[in-house]
Amino acid sequence: MRGYLSNQPCTHWSAKIDLIGLHIRILLRKILDYWKFNHDIILHFTRVSIVLERDNYLNKVKINYFVIVIIALLSAAIIGLNINWPNKQQEQINKILARGELRVSTISSPLISLNSKNELTGFDYELAKQFADYLGVKLVIKFRSNINQLFEDLENDKADFLAAGLIYDKNRLDQTRTGPTYTTVGQLLVYRKGTTRPRSFSDLKGKLIVTAGSTHVSELKKWKETSYPELTWEETSHENTQQLLEQLSEGKIDYTISDSINLALQQRIYPDLAIAFDVSAERPLTWYLKRNGNYSLHSAMLDFFNDLAKKNTIAQLQEKYFNHVGSFNYLDTISLIRAINKRLPIYQPIFQKYAGALDWHLVAAIAWQESHWDPLATSPTGVRGLMMLTRPTAKWVGVNDRLDPEESVRGGVAYLNHLIERMPKTIPEDERIWFALAAYNIGYGHVLDARKLTIEQKGNPNSWVDVKTRLLLLSNKKYYPKTANGYARGHEAYLYVENIKRHYASLEGYLSAKARREKTEENDKAEDAKMKITHAESHEKTPENKTPAQPEEPKS
Repeated sequence: MRGYLSNQPCTHWSAKIDLIGLHIRILLRKILDYWKFNHDIILHFTRVSIVLERDNYLNKVKINYFVIVIIALLSAAIIGLNINWPNKQQEQINKILARGELRVSTISSPLISLNSKNELTGFDYELAKQFADYLGVKLVIKFRSNINQLFEDLENDKADFLAAGLIYDKNRLDQTRTGPTYTTVGQLLVYRKGTTRPRSFSDLKGKLIVTAGSTHVSELKKWKETSYPELTWEETSHENTQQLLEQLSEGKIDYTISDSINLALQQRIYPDLAIAFDVSAERPLTWYLKRNGNYSLHSAMLDFFNDLAKKNTIAQLQEKYFNHVGSFNYLDTISLIRAINKRLPIYQPIFQKYAGALDWHLVAAIAWQESHWDPLATSPTGVRGLMMLTRPTAKWVGVNDRLDPEESVRGGVAYLNHLIERMPKTIPEDERIWFALAAYNIGYGHVLDARKLTIEQKGNPNSWVDVKTRLLLLSNKKYYPKTANGYARGHEAYLYVENIKRHYASLEGYLSAKARREKTEENDKAEDAKMKITHAESHEKTPENKTPAQPEEPKS
């Protein structure tokens, strides 16, 4: 099951071949696995039917009698095996295929959002996009303001499912059905560093505010009923968890509850956010569908996730979005944020000038890892400058003065691009950078050794999540004598790439949050100015207070 409704025009011969192939597959699969429900076949049949009807081929095409006989015989055999043909049980998936769109409602979060380039990004987005591609339809994302609106969309058939980093909540199962679990999170009570850390709900000394409609509310109700009858909190439909964490960092609220992934990502931007205690054990993150008698979309979703498991796609997406934020260092993050405000403005134009196809934030993150944006940095091994170039590398890329910030960045980016291009073309485009960064740190040959070890251990040499763990073996005497390039400090390259990922997330996230705050402040000032002008104009239009003229005395 790859694409149920192709975007390409369907010729009459391809339609006939599809129909014949469909019947053959049905027959063979029924013989091999009689008891297995095969929605793949039903969806494929639906695809062909819709295409034929859409392009009016049933009226245009003259199907020869040989084809009709084959189809009739196969159909008779299938009916004899009690095949369930497309019916109302497949109504939901039929509508999606006919519409050509998969509608998903969400709220902005680290799992799905618009980046600085106004492009959709995030773990949930990539999963939903791949699911739409799997069905052969277009993905349509609708952003809502709060969680309750999401479930209203589901109830009113305005969304096919919800993908919004939502935690499994058994209290919603009367009206909804959940998709497969793709990761788990804890729920944490969060406070601000510098204030007293509460150890339990009984220690709370201020307002606890959580997002309305969230699983956090369900957990609080449970704790109130079982252990803390005096527990109180406020629910808001105007702010999501990200916004509440930002308000907490600014001292505007006292406490909130966040899932562990959201908090880990936000701590890179607001390092004074701290964990007080666990509110619940880890729970699954899942998609939500409407509960009805139709299982077709849910069944397709199960098959899709099964396909992802075979390809190790979930692990790759976790590596891309989550794994690098596992360990949080408060002092390192504070140091970076201070440097963003003080040093970055000096070098940002240089990073932007030479980044080219790379994101300049990533180039800045590499330079921070290398030198902490110190153009005079020098290591005991002799590497120097913002990008810490060796003498041979500097010569190779045409850098005469390694301590010149502009030359250093130009040379470092040129060398990194060379490594990216040199990597095997079998490595996916969005993963090549991590392989190249590892090579930037320990050398190209050692990265090839790690890929070879990955193959020997039945891993995927084109997946960074598989190869990075084999880097650790390059200093193990059990493995490195057998490699082409011998011993290497693979653990340093491993940490090097992980650190750059963290710096990149902090840098981009902090600058985006700063830009949002500045825009909000600018809008508030503009609104205040507008109100003052309106107020002044209203005063100008008000007539002066005068003593009204006395009416004339009536004449007698």
